[in-house]
Amino acid sequence: MKIAGFFHLLLLLVVACLSPGVYAGEGIAERPDVRAFIQSMANRFNFDESDLNQLFNQVVIQDKVLELISKPAESKPWYAYRKLLLTDERVQEGVAFREKYAQDLEKAEMRYGVAPEIIVAIIGVETRYGQKMGNYRVMDALATLSFEYPRRAEFFRKELQSYLLLCRDEGVNPIEPIGSYAGAMGIPQFMPSSYRRYAVDLDGDTHRDIWKSPADAIGSVAHYFAQNGWSAGEPVAFSATTSGTGYARLLDKSLRPAHTLEQLSRAGVDIDARLSGNTRAHLLSLEGESGSEYWVTFNNFHTITRYNHSPLYAMLVYQLADAIKSQNNTKR
Repeated sequence: MKIAGFFHLLLLLVVACLSPGVYAGEGIAERPDVRAFIQSMANRFNFDESDLNQLFNQVVIQDKVLELISKPAESKPWYAYRKLLLTDERVQEGVAFREKYAQDLEKAEMRYGVAPEIIVAIIGVETRYGQKMGNYRVMDALATLSFEYPRRAEFFRKELQSYLLLCRDEGVNPIEPIGSYAGAMGIPQFMPSSYRRYAVDLDGDTHRDIWKSPADAIGSVAHYFAQNGWSAGEPVAFSATTSGTGYARLLDKSLRPAHTLEQLSRAGVDIDARLSGNTRAHLLSLEGESGSEYWVTFNNFHTITRYNHSPLYAMLVYQLADAIKSQNNTKR
């Protein structure tokens, strides 16, 4: 081999190792579990087996995906998670995003009844307002989790099925879209099933584009919340104080509002708010730097957890939304 050719090859190998957009390795179409999936897609949804074989031969199992999904940020204690994600920069960027897309946010609120700051906060937590939408081919991520992550393989195979269907419906090459390590896509980080069910065309161009259209992303988040129980004008959460020991029996892992405020009050839980004693609520404990933080959460908080099941995530969205709203009100 000539010296120039050797150094050219070496350069290509270095670039391949450093670039997250480069994929190497053999496809997985001949694996028995993948062949069974391909046959199922052909039989149930009339996909062409040869086309799917060709597609899966381009898929590469991503070890990094398996590593990342095993240690999500939500596994951190609340105080560390909050400090990591609820920054002044994220708040200020949220204020700017809300101002820039004020008309789209108003349109979404009028149509779906979801507060603008909640929509902005979701997008801010998910992708830093569209700046960080992921580094993995969605096809690779979903296939990796479908066939190499037994604990949730059934869930991810359903998402892979939805992904192939939406790509066919939207005329998208499945190998091209980029998303998160979990296969979430676009500005709002929708999973494929959520895209098919909730994505909307808010900008009126007849195409649901959650990658390049902030308006469609805004409308899609609002539609998601409206369809999952958001109640316009209702509270999300209040900081609480506790006394005695009776409140401890009301702490559980379920985030559904299972008790009334009157029941919470009798158990020693107090909030600074004038609400009916019959209002359904949930008592939440989070790990603060100096001990437990207590919060009383409501149906709208539970709705946020439908986007991401972690109570840490929902509390972060709520607090980011509150900070953005406060900054916005100050500017008026």
